[in-house]
Amino acid sequence: MQRRDFLKSAVAGGMASRAAAARPIPRRRYRDDVALSIIGFGGIVIVGMEQSEADRRVKASFDRGVNYFDVAPSYWDGEAELKLGLALRPLRDKVFLACKTQKRDAAGARTELEQSLQRLHTDRFDLYQFHAVTSMKDVEQILGPGGAAETFLKARQEGKVRYLGCSAHSVEAALAMMDRFALDSILFPFNFVCYGQGNFGPQVLARAKEKGVARLALKALAHTPWPKGTNRKETGHPKCWYKPVADPALARQALRFTLSEDITAAIPPGDEKIYEMALDLAAGFKPLSTGEREKLLASTASLDPIFRA
Repeated sequence: MQRRDFLKSAVAGGMASRAAAARPIPRRRYRDDVALSIIGFGGIVIVGMEQSEADRRVKASFDRGVNYFDVAPSYWDGEAELKLGLALRPLRDKVFLACKTQKRDAAGARTELEQSLQRLHTDRFDLYQFHAVTSMKDVEQILGPGGAAETFLKARQEGKVRYLGCSAHSVEAALAMMDRFALDSILFPFNFVCYGQGNFGPQVLARAKEKGVARLALKALAHTPWPKGTNRKETGHPKCWYKPVADPALARQALRFTLSEDITAAIPPGDEKIYEMALDLAAGFKPLSTGEREKLLASTASLDPIFRA
């Protein structure tokens, strides 16, 4: 490439990047009159940062149109909640705040709910979720006598939560929760490798649509498990328990795949660089064509998914 052509290409690339950064993040309907940004801000993004930097990143995301924030007490032993709570104080009434609990009993869920409300400097959550429901044992405990579902229903009556949801890491548990509890939404790994090689996700999407349960996505930019023996601190992605899709071209297709699956929003990995990349990609989102979808799924033939049905 001649120098003049190279410079033209570089300038065009820089202009495209700046244009993407200037575009607001689109929103989609969640439920009722609520519309969410198609990319959510996961609280893990600000773990390890000084509070001033956490504040800056939260405000910058909000200014781009991000209004969906998700966090849990298990994220770095409360650090994510504490920092996000401070960062969101001036924005609380302008955003949709989702939290979770892994407690399966009513008393434990109540204690954790109250702790999370305090840490996040708020009197209510827009969405409260049963977190990481993975087994039928989890389902039975949550929905049985004295289970966490009792706390969720009471908290909604008290005005401390508006919507009730579930994040699930197995097809069986996700289907059971939707069949047995009136969920407003489900947060699930809708991911191209899991679809292509694990048959993991399509069943949950179909059941949710049948039941009128809103769909939120995890792991849109997950690629494969880390190779055995990997030191995550040396990968450049220490917050990711799986290998993320870091290549921008593949990340664009992966995110397009998930956002084309009739969901409301996706939460990228807690890696701050990948989160920022996801914002830029989502700002220019276009649905995958049938041919592009088939090609992307075919490309997963040699890959190991992070989840299987």
